[in-house]
Formats: sequence, structure tokens, C-alpha cells
Amino acid sequence: MSKQKPYIVVEWNDTETDAKGWLCAYNFVNHYCGGGTRMHPSVTKEEVVRLATAMGYKYKAIESETTGGCKGGIAYDYKAPDALDVLKRYLTAMAPYIGAGVSIGGDLGVDYADVLRILDEIGIGLPMTKAMKADPKFEQYIKDHDEVCDKKYDGFLMYDMVTGYGCAYSLDEAWKLKGGKEGASVVIQGFGCVGASMAYCLDKMGYKVAGIADVNGLVYCEEGLDVKKLVATRKPKGELDQDAFEPHYQILDNSKWLEMDCDILVPAALEDVINKNNADLVKASLIVEAANIPVTPEADEILREKGVDICVDFVCNMGGIRIYEVVVFGLVDPTPEAIVSDLEDIVRRQTKVMFEEAKKQGKTTRQVARELFAPGKSDTPDVLEPVACVVE
Repeated sequence: MSKQKPYIVVEWNDTETDAKGWLCAYNFVNHYCGGGTRMHPSVTKEEVVRLATAMGYKYKAIESETTGGCKGGIAYDYKAPDALDVLKRYLTAMAPYIGAGVSIGGDLGVDYADVLRILDEIGIGLPMTKAMKADPKFEQYIKDHDEVCDKKYDGFLMYDMVTGYGCAYSLDEAWKLKGGKEGASVVIQGFGCVGASMAYCLDKMGYKVAGIADVNGLVYCEEGLDVKKLVATRKPKGELDQDAFEPHYQILDNSKWLEMDCDILVPAALEDVINKNNADLVKASLIVEAANIPVTPEADEILREKGVDICVDFVCNMGGIRIYEVVVFGLVDPTPEAIVSDLEDIVRRQTKVMFEEAKKQGKTTRQVARELFAPGKSDTPDVLEPVACVVE
């Protein structure tokens, strides 16, 4: 994604299980970087590096002057009964880096609340630089952040909805710029916090959510699904409740999500799900990358030739880091309404710039986004100044 190399990559091997993990700090800004930690059996070092790189771009896209990009990843089953124990050992191993300005939260398979609880248990608390800890106002900002994340918006916890709503706003802005029809049909792959909240927001805006895929299958209805009912009955870890399906819904293999007739396609779960082996099956004219790095470079070329536009991941799915940025650094009033308004404004603005520049320059949106939001040279971790040694 960039000629700039990651600042640091750390590998961890669990002492109690076969779990393996990595931490990548792509770049520091003001001695600080941020990103989520994911847990899934398929996680690799290369994936974590790619995700951390995307985070560096994402912080640039939210116009952050406080934070660079990082990412954590654990190759382990997040449904395993000892998954939280594995997460605690991983965070303990990464404590020296967290204490030096690496702020890692939640992601696929990892609940942010569990991360915060564990960091409290091991004596770190919310990751901050020494400058932040020395400034009394950050104590209130952090309290504001914790409190607003526990508040609800449209029935969702704030932290659970912001990324999905941001993706919905990006989709809407891009679709309007393309001159798309009203009531466009959407198929979403993934029904975790991002997929579910995005579906709910799109339904509110008048889009027709025709298909949703989870780990168990794809539910499809050409006339549109009852999104409110599916969200209300959603099971833990993003699984649909098939008892809530209407009799006329089709239940298909979840691999079929990519090839369904629809206007807009939304990968909202794993990376690399649209690749050289299946990109030619896409029938939609717009893809919205609600997941991080869901489209491979080879698929990008195939989609370009097919004339499929893309809302790039680090532009559209910025909600999770934007809420942290604006509340912890005191940039926006810590109310759900102010946070959502701020998010909608910046997501729509950056999506519009990306699409307009792509059209003007005759390039793809990804090519333009990489130019517009390339991170600057990395700062250093938040460490004490070295003590000079005097030899007598």
C-alpha cells in the first residue's frame, strides 16, 4: 500500500496454547498510534502488517494530528472457552509497547470492553502518552469517552454503531455521486456490529437490504429483508437467528453473497474475500469496504476493468477511530448526536473528494485515496529521553 515500511513489528508465542500473535505499529504521530486487535484462526503476520498500514492511512483520512496507525492480531479461535485468557496473556506481553504509546482496542473477535477491562487488571488503564497523563483535562476526556461509548444511538451502543453508520454515509454519498437510483439494493457480508448497524442505517435511509450473509449462510429476499427484526433478534458474535426469517426468504450458502443481483455490495467481515478467483462474479456497480482490506490487488484490477467503483476501507470505515479521536482529544462535545454529526460530515466530505478526484484524474478511487491520505514519516514511541553516561 505504501513505500513507507512499518515502524515496528513484534511477534508473540503463547506459553499455554498454540496461539500466536503480532503487533505492528505502522507509524507514530506525537509518539502515539492506535488500532484494534483481532482474534481469528486465520490471522497472519502479513495480515496484521497490512491492517496496520491501512490504519496509518485511516488516521490521515480523519485528519488526525494526534495519532498514527497500528494493529494487533492473534491467531486463535475467538469462540474458544479460553479466548479471554489468551487475550490477557497477549496484552500482558504487549504491555511495554502499550506503555510506550501504542493504543490497541477491539476488532474482529475481540470486544473493546474486554481489552479495557484487562488493561485495567494489569495496571495500564487506557493507553496514553506521558504528555496526556500529565495534562489534567485528559482525565475528563477519558471519562467522557467511557461514558459516551456506553450510551445508545438507535438502540446500538455508540462504539458498536459508529463504524457501520460511517460506512452507510459513505455508501450514500458515493451512490448519489454516481447518480444511482433511489431504493438501491444492497447485499452485506457479515452481521457483526458493523454489518448490523450499517444495515439498520441503510434501511432508515431508504435502501433495500436484500441479502445478509453470516457464518452460517446467506438470507436473501429480492423485495428486501425486515432489517429491524433481524437486528433485534441477532445472536452474539454476529449470527442471524433463522427463527426470525420470514417463510418467503431464501436461505443459500454464504459463499453466494458475492454473486447476487444487487446494486451495491458490502464486505463487512474478513479481509481478502473479493479476490482474483471470484471478482468476475460481482454484479454490483459499487463496493463499500466496511471490512478492512476485503479486496485484493488482483481483484482491484478485475473490478476496474468491469467498471465497479469502490468506497475505500480507510475512508469509509473510520467511525471507530473517529469517536476516540474527537472525544479523547476534546474536539467534539461528548454526546451521541454531536459525534454522529461529526462522523457523517467527515465521511461524506472525504468520500466526495475521493470520487471527484478519481473522476478528474481518470484513476481508481483507491489510487486517489492512497495519494490523498498517505501518512507522513513516523515519529518515535513515547519513551524517556536517554540518560547521558559520563565516563571519567
